[in-house]
Amino acid sequence: MRKIAILRAAELSDRTNAELEAAFEVHDLPYEKSAADALFNDVGPRLRGMALRKALVDAKLLDRLPALEIISSYSAGLENVDLAAATARGIEVANTSHVLAGEVANLALGQILVVTRDIRNADKFVRGGHWPHGAYPLQVSLQGMNVGIVGFGQIGQALGARLQAVGANVHYSGPRRKAVDFPYHENPRTLARECRVIVLTCPLTPDTYGLADKQFLKAIGPDGWIVNISRGAILDEAALIDALARNAIAGAALDVFAGEPEVPEALRQDDRVLLTPHIGSGTEQTRQAMGDAMVDALVAKLTTETPPRR
Repeated sequence: MRKIAILRAAELSDRTNAELEAAFEVHDLPYEKSAADALFNDVGPRLRGMALRKALVDAKLLDRLPALEIISSYSAGLENVDLAAATARGIEVANTSHVLAGEVANLALGQILVVTRDIRNADKFVRGGHWPHGAYPLQVSLQGMNVGIVGFGQIGQALGARLQAVGANVHYSGPRRKAVDFPYHENPRTLARECRVIVLTCPLTPDTYGLADKQFLKAIGPDGWIVNISRGAILDEAALIDALARNAIAGAALDVFAGEPEVPEALRQDDRVLLTPHIGSGTEQTRQAMGDAMVDALVAKLTTETPPRR
């Protein structure tokens, strides 16, 4: 019996590729338009699933795939998918936010501790031989601190649980109130005024693009920090650079950037800013679990088989 055909638009681990190829007839999305057109002319009407990572999935692409039933994304973010077009065509869209939430939340908690306890500069203080000449300045405690989370989906909730465990007072904002005991702020700017640390965990959408702008940073104030583990374009980097130059914010921790992998020189040179290269889900275990979940969603949707045993 011929296997169900799917489109692979992602670079994946050897194990994940092997599982896809064992379960499906896999066709790779070519980089060149002419080659992609030839592929769609040949097998487009038979492609029922898509394994996705970063490729753009717009209405034009979906029109070439009339039999498509599911887009299974390796990532949590879906800003590269035209969700309205997929929904209009009855296409299921699955992602891996439920798999990577804990790992991303772990990184965020670490970033918060690094900037509020000034761990990076304290390390430099010791390495530079300054300790014998005097004690390091006191920092601030997360215990009892108001920490605001913008976007309270799976990542935001995982972070909230971790912050609560270390004694922080968790607040959140989002499009709707959740069934949790934490204070809810309908307006993210109100959240920023109430909290000393703000963490961006919301998805990138037209409503959240540039959400953390000059006025938002002003609401955080000179004694507060902003942490971004979501998408770079949610934070106005120019506004952050300006706020840092005026000492209008205490610092920042950024794992994502608008033009990554390029990062503005002003941020790279500022010791008040912790920079990491988009490693939120970047552990061997979590990245493989993301691949596993992507395969499982395709298998569950398109076949009567059970997902692979691992």
